[in-house]
Amino acid sequence: MSDGIDYGRFEEGRDVNYWELDRALQRELRRIYADDEFDWAEPRLSEFGAIVGRTIADNADYVDDHGPELETYDKYGEVQNFVRYPAEQIENERLTYESGIVADAFEAPPSRDEPMPLSHNLAMQYLLCYADPGFDCPVAMTAGAALVLEKFDDGPLAEYYEALTSREYDDLIEGAMFLTEKQGGSDVGANETRAAYDDEEGCWRLSGEKWFCSNVDAEGTLALARTDGAPAGTDGLSMFLVPHSDPTGSAASPVTKGDRLENGPLSPDEVNDQLYRRLKDKLGTVSVPTGEVEFRGAKAYLVGEAENGFRQMVEMLNLERLSNAAASCGIIGRVLLESKIRAANREAFGETIDQYPLMREDLVDMTVAHEAATAYVFEAARLFSERERAERSAELRSAGAASGETASAGGEADDEYRLMRLLIPIAKLRTARMAVDAASYGMEIQGGNGYVDDFVTNRLLRDAQVLPIWEGTENILSLDVLRALEREDAHEPLREAIEDRLERISHPALADAAATVESEYQNLARALATLAGDDPEYAQLSAKRLARYVFDVFTAALLLDEAQAELEAGNGRLALIARRFIQTELADREARGITSGDRFVLEAFDSIVRHAPVEPETVSETATASE
Repeated sequence: MSDGIDYGRFEEGRDVNYWELDRALQRELRRIYADDEFDWAEPRLSEFGAIVGRTIADNADYVDDHGPELETYDKYGEVQNFVRYPAEQIENERLTYESGIVADAFEAPPSRDEPMPLSHNLAMQYLLCYADPGFDCPVAMTAGAALVLEKFDDGPLAEYYEALTSREYDDLIEGAMFLTEKQGGSDVGANETRAAYDDEEGCWRLSGEKWFCSNVDAEGTLALARTDGAPAGTDGLSMFLVPHSDPTGSAASPVTKGDRLENGPLSPDEVNDQLYRRLKDKLGTVSVPTGEVEFRGAKAYLVGEAENGFRQMVEMLNLERLSNAAASCGIIGRVLLESKIRAANREAFGETIDQYPLMREDLVDMTVAHEAATAYVFEAARLFSERERAERSAELRSAGAASGETASAGGEADDEYRLMRLLIPIAKLRTARMAVDAASYGMEIQGGNGYVDDFVTNRLLRDAQVLPIWEGTENILSLDVLRALEREDAHEPLREAIEDRLERISHPALADAAATVESEYQNLARALATLAGDDPEYAQLSAKRLARYVFDVFTAALLLDEAQAELEAGNGRLALIARRFIQTELADREARGITSGDRFVLEAFDSIVRHAPVEPETVSETATASE
């Protein structure tokens, strides 16, 4: 077996291939992709990993210092709403979109008969976030807007869908989601934007303000508004596509990236009736222009049925939350890479700092956290992708009228949907906080340099800090977890998923860890039963703790299941990962483990941190003194 990765041969975490260095992502995609999908995807992901590491990463650092600028008015004082981007960002956009990051998940890519699963889009977003989590926001919303049009538009917006999913940059438009209003925030039902139909123009007109509009100049923007006579709350909201350009004027077709690059700002008569008041001066994610938008009778197209906007938004939100979680994993991966390289090269007191026990423990636990988060997120992505594929092939719609066998498949798909509804908000909740923590400590490993703008960990922390806010705060997501349990009975497929995995564990090296997870699973079941029978106020009080508990127990079972498979295939490394995760997150340790004599991180350092393979028969030797 090889000795693993020698991080000391790198100077820093750039000018490298991020795909080739991220073996956790490789493992998870090999697990969730069909064999033919992985064979097709692997060389393309490797090519994209090299592009991100060798070009996009450097460009992203430049864009952080020279971000987009808003020119609301032209020199005559007319509204033009023009956002000027540096050339480095244009290059990043072209390289990313033409790599198929959105297109390949919606339209069959070259040499394939059908699109890739949406998990492929998420995997590419993950790699992109090694370099620029800010730019990943427009990418994620472009995929989200395409998904909404695919699901709910019956043809009038086909031209916009084709542009959102274009494989050619010059023919592309980007998506956005203008949701937040000052008086509402997370309370979407409080939105005050109004929509009135203009018979003369044959379109809807929106009036109102949107307060936090990321990718402000997107041509494929989705927004929620209330039509005249619609009920209050979320039930009365409709979804509209609000182009950057006037959709019924001289720019009647979507204004593509190529149009903008060739022609520059729109003329005033081509600008939709909205005002981009200013760009937010943000802590991070500089590469995505986030602004305040005032709709002044902006022309818009109704998407799908009126008063169905909130349900349509939720469909997009599921993908956006997974995108947020994938971005978190990508940030953790980059921070971990920078930390490993720095620790392998920085000398202190005559040794590189990765030789010292405290740093070894830190790097082991950062690696375990990264691999645990990645496993969880891509399991949720697998469920999401399978559900979308089933809908595309109409399996769910025909289940009720089909044979018993097909109906059974429909029931299984329903269980997977209910589990997905539970796992997705938890994925976003847990990994976003993990990314902030990882980025913060990654700065510490760099020393004083980590606090300086010249070094990437500074930006990664600033970019990571928005992840707990985007697509719902931890409190909002925790309440969504309660809704999934109450309305979807999501505890039932969760129970089956955990029990099925634990039943497959048979290797002696995993026995103690599996027993700990089994015990904690029983405790989790009791917690779920307690909240189901208690008053709503106490359930809300406990919701965040419950969400984190579900993450820990589900992830532990998932890692054990994967470790069992790897042991059978001849490698015990993931068994060490699983055992460490369970020990730190689930096990009770007397005197906080100090009296145990546990030397696990010292003995397992090369295997966990440097990805050195482990002979299965030696796994039991890497045991704590108490064992």
